[in-house]
Amino acid sequence: MTDGYRFEELELGMHASFSKTVTEADLVNFAGVSSDFNPLHLDEAYANGTRFGTRIAHGMLSGAYLSAVMGMKLPGPGAVYLNQTLSFKAPVRIGDRVIARVEITGLRPDKNIVTCDTTCYVDDKPVTAGEAVLMVPSRGK
Repeated sequence: MTDGYRFEELELGMHASFSKTVTEADLVNFAGVSSDFNPLHLDEAYANGTRFGTRIAHGMLSGAYLSAVMGMKLPGPGAVYLNQTLSFKAPVRIGDRVIARVEITGLRPDKNIVTCDTTCYVDDKPVTAGEAVLMVPSRGK
């Protein structure tokens, strides 16, 4: 585990990523944690009759991967979410390898606020995109 960055150590353009291959267990566990049991995620027979033709991952699962980057890598432990926008561009399926990438696009020193571009990719194609705003601890705190 990393100690993460303090606000004073951050620079525009810094970036970090996390990757994970989505599994059956991920969908089941996420449904249990979120209480979102939509059959599109859990029932193959139901999902076969949809425009996707198979089950797809919860959109917020990709959001959780972005949270993992920001909470564990950049800025890292101690960072607090203030806001997150997300657009879901394409479905994520079981077996897809999702790469969650975060890049610092703004710094507000008076409040220790960081703005980040947040994107998840599957096969170099964006599947989730948005912007996050976080409060980051300073060296003195």
